[in-house]
Amino acid sequence: MDADTGEPLRRSADRPGPPPAWSTVWDFVVLVAKGYTWRTATRVALVVGTILSAVNQGAVITSGRFGLTAGVRVAVNYLVPFTVASIGYLAPFRRAHRPRPEG
Repeated sequence: MDADTGEPLRRSADRPGPPPAWSTVWDFVVLVAKGYTWRTATRVALVVGTILSAVNQGAVITSGRFGLTAGVRVAVNYLVPFTVASIGYLAPFRRAHRPRPEG
C-alpha cells in the first residue's frame, strides 16, 4: 500500500505520475521489485550490459570457452547498469528519513 494515498502499489506503466516517495533502502528495494523502474532500467541495462559484455568478455565468448565464471561476469555486466539506472530513476523521489515518534 502507498503510505501517502492508501492505494495498492502498481507498476509505473499502470499508474500515471511519479512513484511514491521512499526514504530507506528497503523502500527502494520494494519499489524496484514491484517494477517501478523496470521499463527504464531494462533498456539501459540491455544497451550498456551488451557493450560491457562485448568489451570485457568478447574474447571468451567468441573463443567458445564460455563457462560459469564468464557467465557470472556477463550477468554482473547487466545487473550493474540496471541498478544504477534504477537509482537514477528513483533518486528524485527520495524523502528524508523521519525517525519514528517514541511513545
